[in-house]
Amino acid sequence: MMHELVVYLGPSLPVRDAEQILHAEYLPPAKRGDIPLAVRQGARIICLIDGVFFQDCSVGHREILAALSKNVRVIGSSSMGALRASELDTLGMEGIGEIYQLYKNGDVESDDEVALIFDPESGIALSIPLVNIRHIINLAAQRGLIDTGQKDLLFRTAQSLYFPERTWDRIRELASENIPATVLEKFIRYAEDGPDLKREDAISALNYTRNVAEELGIL
Repeated sequence: MMHELVVYLGPSLPVRDAEQILHAEYLPPAKRGDIPLAVRQGARIICLIDGVFFQDCSVGHREILAALSKNVRVIGSSSMGALRASELDTLGMEGIGEIYQLYKNGDVESDDEVALIFDPESGIALSIPLVNIRHIINLAAQRGLIDTGQKDLLFRTAQSLYFPERTWDRIRELASENIPATVLEKFIRYAEDGPDLKREDAISALNYTRNVAEELGIL
C-alpha cells in the first residue's frame, strides 16, 4: 500500500535531507504513468519535484489533471514540478519556489533550463542546470566578481552547451579566451560553492507540503 503522501525526488535534494523535513514515501524522478499509479494506490498529496525529461516519457499534463479531479493535492517545485505547476496552476496544481515563479513570469521558458544528468544509483547531479547557472552568474555580477559583459558571455557560453555538458570546468574552458584568468578563477571558485536554487526550492516545497499534510490530518 502506497503512502498517502508521495514525493518524487532525485538530484534536487538528497532523500536523507528531505526526510529530516517531511515524513513521506520518496520515489525516484517521476515518469509517464507514475502519478496515475500513485493515485490508484491511495496518494492524497503528491509533491512533484524531480521528473525525467529526455531519458523516458515525461509526466503528462493530463495525468496531473486527472489526479486533481480526484481531489488529490498536487504540488510542484524545483524542476519538472516547477515547470508543470507553471503550466497547470490555474487548473489547481500548486507551485512553490523561485524556479516556478521564473517559469510563471516567462523569465525562463525552456525545459532545458532545469534539465541535467545524474547518477541513477546515487542520484548525484553530474551537470548543472541552466537555471542554477543563471542564478549564480547574476549573483556574481551583483557582487562585482564579473562585469556585465562577462556575465552575458558566461551565460551565452553555458546556454550554448547541450545540457549534459554544462559543468563549471567546461564553462571555464570555453570562456578562458575571453575573460582574464584571475577574474575567471575567482568566479569559478564562487560558482562551485554557490547557492543551489533547485535545492532551495525543493526544501520550500517540502515545508509547504508538510503544512498541507498537517492541515489534512495526514501527518
